[in-house]
Amino acid sequence: MARKVQDAPSEVGRLTNSQVAVLAAYLAGASRAHADTEDIAVKAAELAPGRFSWRKYPEQINIETIRKRLWDASSEKMGRLLTGSERDGWLLTEAGLQFCREHSDQLENPEEGSIRLSQKEQAWATRERGRMQAETAFRKWKDGLIDEIQPVEAERFFRIDDYIVGELRRSRVKRARDIFAADQTMSEAINEIAKKVRDRD
Repeated sequence: MARKVQDAPSEVGRLTNSQVAVLAAYLAGASRAHADTEDIAVKAAELAPGRFSWRKYPEQINIETIRKRLWDASSEKMGRLLTGSERDGWLLTEAGLQFCREHSDQLENPEEGSIRLSQKEQAWATRERGRMQAETAFRKWKDGLIDEIQPVEAERFFRIDDYIVGELRRSRVKRARDIFAADQTMSEAINEIAKKVRDRD
């Protein structure tokens, strides 16, 4: 079933559907934590009314269209503006954040720091804190054994593996810094452990 395509007001109408999805991800909180596809879909519909709707049911969002555009935005062809998946949610990369800054006039909350975590995102951050504190790298840091932290342990702390390289690798570290910026203990641990992460471009 085809979707209805309708120009949105202002400059949004000049953006591709994938670019609108990136801005919607920002508004859904993807600059700080994983944003759910459905939350992004709602924001996309607000940014570009009608563009992501069904033709027969214009009041309903075509979630499949949003999914495709999110995957497109995470592709190398689009510059990897997003990272994530349907299961884990979506995060903006540094390139994605820069894109949003360049189009801040289209955002309801143009200042990056103005976004607050939703209850769902706060629950995720709580779980992530627990996971990170259970990692070997954190325990060694806490015991003052920073020099004994191995690169692979530091990378596991940030959920980084050998397949995550370049901008995505740096984005994982920055994401942790942003999420736990107000947590002094976590911030100190993150900054020290980040020094052990290998550069792989």
